Amino acid sequence: MPRTMSVSDSIVVLAEPSLVYDRLSDPTEMGRWSPENRGAKVLGQPRGAYVGMVFEGRNKRGAMRWTTMCTVTAADPGERFAFRVHAIGAKRPRLPGAIATWEYRFEAVDGGTRVTEIWTDDRRAWPDFMANAFDRAATRGHTFAEFQRGNIRTTLQRLKAALEASPVDEAPQV
Repeated sequence: MPRTMSVSDSIVVLAEPSLVYDRLSDPTEMGRWSPENRGAKVLGQPRGAYVGMVFEGRNKRGAMRWTTMCTVTAADPGERFAFRVHAIGAKRPRLPGAIATWEYRFEAVDGGTRVTEIWTDDRRAWPDFMANAFDRAATRGHTFAEFQRGNIRTTLQRLKAALEASPVDEAPQV
């Protein structure tokens, strides 16, 4: 069976595109919304997202834990943020290879922002049968596309709930 190489979903968040971008383009915050990610450490000077920024993401699925090395490939404030996952390992991302690309697009809509999250399987060199077998073992019976579709939905719902519950762009009243 041929693999689905990309999946996406969208949600409308009642916040400005610049605010949503600021929150999603900070990899240290992703653990607040993602069902697998537990945060990240930016390597080098953390100064806001920029193309070429490198970070290590900490992840957990059931009892499994792993770390990934990621590089930002798009950082267009209020419009688009993307990064490529290119190394993986248990405690340190020592095994290099094309793994996945994550992308977030932000579109102003009446009353808020349509956020679209896209996952793309970058394991192009893997034969479909091998990728499907690996995926089913790693996700308890699913392909990564099926599995990530659920993760994307959860991430977007959590992001929406967090940003709509407590706007962070307002200064506290003194």
